[in-house]
Amino acid sequence: MTVTELEYEQANARMQRAQQGGTVVSARYQRATRRLVIELTTGVQLSVPATRLEGLSDATARQLDQIEISPSGLGLHWPLLDVDLYVPALLQGVLGSKKWMASLLGKKGGASRSEAKQAAARTNGLLGGRPKGKTGITVAGQKSGKASRPPASKPPRKSATG
Repeated sequence: MTVTELEYEQANARMQRAQQGGTVVSARYQRATRRLVIELTTGVQLSVPATRLEGLSDATARQLDQIEISPSGLGLHWPLLDVDLYVPALLQGVLGSKKWMASLLGKKGGASRSEAKQAAARTNGLLGGRPKGKTGITVAGQKSGKASRPPASKPPRKSATG
């Protein structure tokens, strides 16, 4: 790939604009709180749970301790994990790829404890628990779930007389 002089100048201009928001002066992992602490040239200090950052959520403390700051001051690198983090994106609330962030939101939504959800759980409990899922639901022309079977017929009961 060949980079033209114009593309090089445009990339440098983008980097300089990004650096105006502050560059990383220091970055460390706090074992006691399991948080990444980043200090910027602007005096801003940012503390983020490592479990909330893509690529770092399952890392050990030893792996998280080794952080390198990029020469531009805009990125962080964990050599033991081969993970990179772009600090300007982090400052905008981007903690990972769209897919990864959506998975976090899905986990959070499924664990919600709204009043309506709690009331439904209480009602279901009084009725013997969560209702059984319906089978044979059609989705895009295909049936999903288990195939429904007719109830097994019971043989007639024999009377004592016979």
